[in-house]
Amino acid sequence: MCGRFQLSVKGKHISERFNVEVFDEMYKPSFNCAPGQNLPVITNTEPGKLSFFKWGLVPFWAKDPKIGNKLINTRAETILEKPSFKAAFTRRRCLVPANGFFEWKKDTKKIPFRVFLKNGDLFAMAGLWETW
Repeated sequence: MCGRFQLSVKGKHISERFNVEVFDEMYKPSFNCAPGQNLPVITNTEPGKLSFFKWGLVPFWAKDPKIGNKLINTRAETILEKPSFKAAFTRRRCLVPANGFFEWKKDTKKIPFRVFLKNGDLFAMAGLWETW
């Protein structure tokens, strides 16, 4: 996954696309969703509701919540080998709605480029969640 993504549509679009309840007073569109922010997700335990979780996984066994600043992505190939992600992967999954995400081309300087569906539709990225 990426280090930044975009969810810049109205709540109505999220509600229609994912069949979830969206409260406009809680949801605010963003062109720059970043680690550490409270962002909208659809959890496996409450699939009919848009929930808001801080981006950055803090494992239940962690002593310091700052570890979440480093645990923002994982690789599907090694997810079950990593103690930080193993429990969440088996029990707590979510969808992260988006309409674009950013990758970086490294040349002489870092250049961001936006990846999105050709038709501009919403999509979802796979996510994990944890309680701490």
